[in-house]
Amino acid sequence: MSDHFTHLDERGAARMVDVTQKTPTVRYATARAVVELGPKVAAVMDDGSVPKGDVLAVARIAGIAAAKRVPDLLPLAHVIGVHMARVDLERDGETIVITAECGTADRTGVEMEALTAASVAALAVVDMVKGIDKAVRIGGVELLSKSGGKSGSWVRES
Repeated sequence: MSDHFTHLDERGAARMVDVTQKTPTVRYATARAVVELGPKVAAVMDDGSVPKGDVLAVARIAGIAAAKRVPDLLPLAHVIGVHMARVDLERDGETIVITAECGTADRTGVEMEALTAASVAALAVVDMVKGIDKAVRIGGVELLSKSGGKSGSWVRES
């Protein structure tokens, strides 16, 4: 295994980095996404009459399922054991803040799994309410923290 980090081979072509020789370590990552609902969707959620059902429950399950599918979506992502995936959704008026945490004991990190979980949960919210108002917006998708692995811990500054 090479000592330098690269996703390009000697010809400049994209490749999957070889992590075969790395020792598995415990790693966690947390990501966030924000969904702006608007007043029409917020009102329908308040009275419990969203035609497709429980928006937050569907989004939570969609995010967890997505965390386990990252290598199917991102061509250079490694297949890892996602040993923990938690997606929390907090609604405050016309905003839903989604926080996704993923954990593994593997050779590479779970940052992409956490980001994917948060993003897909946000997409599921949009899918659940797009018939009510197509102006719903996703924003603020970002990695909040990661721990473990060679690079250690990192936390986004506020």
